Amino acid sequence: MDLSRVRERDPVGLPAEGSRADGSDRLTGEEREAAVLAPVLTRDGADHVLFTKRADHLSDHPGQMSFPGGGREPEDDDLLATALREAGEEVGLRPEEAEVVGRLDDIRTITDYLVRPFVARVADREYLPGDEEVAEVAVLPVAGLIDPDNYESERRDHPHYGEIRLHFFRVDGFTVWGATANMLVQLLELTTDWELPPEPDHTVDADADLPG
Repeated sequence: MDLSRVRERDPVGLPAEGSRADGSDRLTGEEREAAVLAPVLTRDGADHVLFTKRADHLSDHPGQMSFPGGGREPEDDDLLATALREAGEEVGLRPEEAEVVGRLDDIRTITDYLVRPFVARVADREYLPGDEEVAEVAVLPVAGLIDPDNYESERRDHPHYGEIRLHFFRVDGFTVWGATANMLVQLLELTTDWELPPEPDHTVDADADLPG
């Protein structure tokens, strides 16, 4: 993965054009600020991306794959501090282990969060769930994530957003979808030769089943 393309696009510490560094001017008043860290590590000579699997007892997105992260707390100086704090709490990542190179586009979630994703190279070691919100830590190979056989998408109607496209990456028994998959699409397009197929694979009913 060429993470320099993330750095060139939006260096950490510089606000996006026309916005405040903390993103507060993008809030609608109903959303809460949040941040995640997309950790990239090299294992066995190949790039991997670290995800967490959310615990089944959580009220928001139970059982889904996500990047380490969460809501901004009053003690966080900025959203990068939020991402690093949450990564420490959820998978035991120490701030000095993370070389933060840049960020992706902010994304709004159906649970009323405005999320800022940061991208970092991290140390290759064992990462374990650090709190009750994380059921499992998954380190997935980029080669698997960009394999066309492991990706599909669908078009469906959403009760709030109208027609949407959902992405699904199925690798090593895990399925990355939802807001995390939207972030992953941008990360892969920026840093690899993978390109999003121009059209979804199929269209489904609004109430069609989704992964857990």
